[in-house]
Amino acid sequence: MPIYTLLYFIHKIIKKYTIIHKIMNSSLWNCLILLSSFVYASFAANPRTPIDVPFGRNYVPTWAYDHIKYLNGGSEILLNLDKSTGTGFQSKGSYLFGHFSMYIRMVAGDSAGTVTAFYLSSQTAEHDEIDFEFLGNRTGQPYILQTNVFTGGKGDREQRIYLWFDPTKAYHRYSVLWNMFQIVFFVDDIPIRVFKNINQLGVKYPFSQPMKIYNSLWNADDWATRGGLEKTDWSKAPFIASYKGFHIDGCEASVNAKFCDTQGKRWWDQPEFHDLDVAQWQRLRWVRQKYTIYNYCNDRKRYPQVPQECTRDRDI
Repeated sequence: MPIYTLLYFIHKIIKKYTIIHKIMNSSLWNCLILLSSFVYASFAANPRTPIDVPFGRNYVPTWAYDHIKYLNGGSEILLNLDKSTGTGFQSKGSYLFGHFSMYIRMVAGDSAGTVTAFYLSSQTAEHDEIDFEFLGNRTGQPYILQTNVFTGGKGDREQRIYLWFDPTKAYHRYSVLWNMFQIVFFVDDIPIRVFKNINQLGVKYPFSQPMKIYNSLWNADDWATRGGLEKTDWSKAPFIASYKGFHIDGCEASVNAKFCDTQGKRWWDQPEFHDLDVAQWQRLRWVRQKYTIYNYCNDRKRYPQVPQECTRDRDI
């Protein structure tokens, strides 16, 4: 067990039994509480604030170039979906680990059947992938955010949540922090999912396949809304999703690289980013309790035995 995880549990145990402190009136006990808080805090932190850059700094269009509109000198773009096609863009480079984020405003109004995506993916048969997929809905019904993690070509790790805001009204930041120890999905500054590296237990983890970052808006009315029961209403087209920020802070590598040249030297590699801190675990628990609508870890029909990573990721 990593030291920062051990310290987390020590901290929880000490806080749980602060009643003993009152009974014993022990100054030593009080010192232990303060010390555990200080030591644990030194091992965890929020990701650095992303640096916004123009689209062309880090990204290029990938398809349907005429369905992308550039605003404010490329600091903001609009993706356009109509009956003929959707569109998308990808990072210029491939990356092994890093911090990647995007400000996105979702398709407004009747967005049923549409998917707005922000994800990382490698280009091999047994590919790795880290997904944000925003599933549209009928007017007045909430968006669903689906996340997934593919390792060695295996996915089927879907989790779905409602958001605590309307993602069509304003931009919100969606981020991935990926290092050798964990993958963390963030909505603004709130962690909504963690996927830990437990490769030693036989659960594959993405650490040897560089990934590009992809973004797209496309029609998926065969599955996206109510399992495909709600179809895209093309009379409402064009559907428009807005992107800005275009932040990438990663270890750029060739698609054939097996390791990062700067491994251990970047801010997102440091010990404070090997685990969530106490406040972040509490926020994640809040998301689990109030907004999670599907978690593969709890699906006994698909998985009669709990997948190994679910316990380590505190998903059950």
